[in-house]
Amino acid sequence: MNELQQQLQDYRLTTAEILYHLPDHPSLLQTYVWQEYDLAPKFPILHKFLGFWTAKLDGRLHSVRVANQQIICAPKTCTVDYSFTLQ
Repeated sequence: MNELQQQLQDYRLTTAEILYHLPDHPSLLQTYVWQEYDLAPKFPILHKFLGFWTAKLDGRLHSVRVANQQIICAPKTCTVDYSFTLQ
């Protein structure tokens, strides 16, 4: 499925900031930024990636912070209460 098809099916650009413990120095934290189109609020693609991380990589996860943004949406409008004319 291409990106446009995903966006039309309500996939959202999802960014995860992953903090993990360095394998050789567990008291130190390292940051990894992951970004992909995913379905909010369950984030199945992110969960699959984190499952892979836990099973295959040495760095133990500390925390994950997630943000997402809908790319295709209705335009936002606001009303104007006042009108001015400059002469």
